[in-house]
Amino acid sequence: MKKKNALQNIILRGLWGFPMGLAIGYTISIVSSLCYAGGYYAPCVPVLIDKVGSEIGAVVLQAILCGLIGTWSAATSVIWDMERLSLMAQTGIYFILNASVMMSVAYFCYWMEHSIKGFLEFFAVFALIFIVIWVTELLIGKCLVKRLNTNLYKIQDN
Repeated sequence: MKKKNALQNIILRGLWGFPMGLAIGYTISIVSSLCYAGGYYAPCVPVLIDKVGSEIGAVVLQAILCGLIGTWSAATSVIWDMERLSLMAQTGIYFILNASVMMSVAYFCYWMEHSIKGFLEFFAVFALIFIVIWVTELLIGKCLVKRLNTNLYKIQDN
């Protein structure tokens, strides 16, 4: 991939990632409200509201940070296009880059308990979700390759 194309991909993917991050963050706040808020909508944790000074300020801050997580995740996805890197290297780099941003935002937004235990628990959940998504994508990719190969063999036999 050429540097100019890579930079364009990073920018375009990052722009697309912001609304995706917002949508995912909003969805998570709805699901967590359904599970833990006793019938009320809790857009963010009470500690963040106290630290920011107002609910709307906390919600805006959290929305921006969710958008930035989406931007970062989408922009760093260009790593998967770097064919000179092994799949293991791509995975490791992508995981480290995204885990560092996610853990920072999670700590800042009080999505985790501010302790070693809280950090490790949140990191374990993040890693588990990452692994599930990665394995799912790998299996989907394998199925697509198998389907392509089957069609190529059919064409070749004709």
